[in-house]
Amino acid sequence: MKAQAHPIGSAFVIGANHRTSGLSLRDRLFVEDKKVPEFLNELRQIGLLDGLLLATCDRVEVIGMHQDPEAFFPDVVKLFAAHTDMPGTELNGSLYLRIGLVAVRHLFAVTASLDSLVIGEPQVFGQVKAAHRMAKDAGMISGPFEGLLQSAYEVAKRVRTETAIGKRPVSIASAACEIARSLHGGLPPLSVALIGGGEMGEFVARQFKDNGVKELTVSHPNLARITPLANRLDCHITPYDKLSDALAEADIIICAMGDRRYSLSVDMVYSALKSRRNQPQLIIDTAIPGDVEPAVNKIDNVFLYQLADLEQVTLEGRSNREVEAGGAKVIIEEAVSVYLTNHESRGAIHTLNQLRSHFEAIQKDVIDENPNDAVRATELLVTKLLHRPSQVLRELATQGKTEITDAEHLLRVLFDLKNNSKEDEQ
Repeated sequence: MKAQAHPIGSAFVIGANHRTSGLSLRDRLFVEDKKVPEFLNELRQIGLLDGLLLATCDRVEVIGMHQDPEAFFPDVVKLFAAHTDMPGTELNGSLYLRIGLVAVRHLFAVTASLDSLVIGEPQVFGQVKAAHRMAKDAGMISGPFEGLLQSAYEVAKRVRTETAIGKRPVSIASAACEIARSLHGGLPPLSVALIGGGEMGEFVARQFKDNGVKELTVSHPNLARITPLANRLDCHITPYDKLSDALAEADIIICAMGDRRYSLSVDMVYSALKSRRNQPQLIIDTAIPGDVEPAVNKIDNVFLYQLADLEQVTLEGRSNREVEAGGAKVIIEEAVSVYLTNHESRGAIHTLNQLRSHFEAIQKDVIDENPNDAVRATELLVTKLLHRPSQVLRELATQGKTEITDAEHLLRVLFDLKNNSKEDEQ
C-alpha cells in the first residue's frame, strides 16, 4: 500500500542516538569523515537527492527530504546493514524514522543541543554544520533542504542568545576553566603548570589548552613518563628539579601525581607567591587522595579546588541547563510553527507559478490560432481556461462526491464569486 504524503516537504530523520541505542551499536553505525562522501553517494544511488549524514558519539542519523520517507526507510536500513555487517532484520528495530513536523522539531532540537547527552554542549552545532558542508560538496543540498538547515541554525542561535543554556559548566574541565575566568578575568594571558600525568589532570590541562592559555608546561619526576603526555598536549616540559620556577610563573597549577604523597606543599606555594608578589593563584587538585597539602587552602591569594568542589559546580550547571531547556523548547516550537507557515506559503507560490505558466501557454496557443481577431481569441481563451475545471466539477457532481462542495467554495473564495441569484447559480 502506498504511504500517505507527509507535510514539510517530506522532511525525515533515520538513525539511532544515545536515547534509543547503546554505544556498541552507535560505534558500528559510525561513519568516519573520510568515508562520508562514499556513504552519501550510496544514499544518492538508492534515491536520496537531498540529505546529509550526521555521525557523532551521541548519534548517527541520515537527515533529508524525500517524497516517500516510509518507503525509503527499508533502503536506508539495508545500507546501514551493509555498513555494519548486521542483519537488516536485527537493525530494523534499532533505527527510528521521524517524518514531517516530528523530523523538523528533532533537527531543531539537535542543532540547538537540546537532544544531546549533555544539554547545551556547543560541539553539536559545529558537527551539523560540518555534515551540511560535506553534503553540499557532494551535491546533495537543494533550496528547500538548505532552507530547513538555515532555519535550524537560526533556532540554535536564538537558544544561545535568549537563554542561559550554555553558560554554566557541566564537566569537571569546563568547571575549572570557568573558575579560572572568574578569578583572572580571562584565559589567553594565563600560564598553566601541570604536575604529574594523571588522566583527569591531562583532561583539565587540555581544556585550558583548547581555550587558548598563553603557556602550558608539564613536570614529573620521571621524564620518560611525562614525555608522551607533553607530546599529546603539544606543550613544554619543566624538569622536576626546576619545578619551583614553573610554579612561580603559573597562574594555574594542576596537580595530578596521585602517588599518595603531597606533591605541592605549603612551603612550595608560599615560595611561589613570594616570587609572584602575591598575585592570585588557582590550584586544581585532580588526584584522589589529594596531591595538595590541606593547609594550602588557608593561604591568602590561593584558591584551592578539589574534585569534589568541581563536581558541585558541574551539578549546579546541569541543573541550570535543565531549567533553561524549558525556555529553549518554547523557542523551538515557535520556530517549527513559523517554518510550517513559510513552507506552506512556498508551496502555494509554487502552485500559483505553475498556474500562471499554464495560463500563459494557453494564451499563446489561442493568439497563434487567431492573430487578427481579438474578440474570437478572447472567447476561445475563456473557453479553454474553463474547460478542465468545468469537466472536473461535472464529474464530481455526477458521482455525488462530497468534494464538490469544497471545490465550489474554494472557487468562490479565489475569484470572489457572489451567489446572489439563480442566474449566478446556473
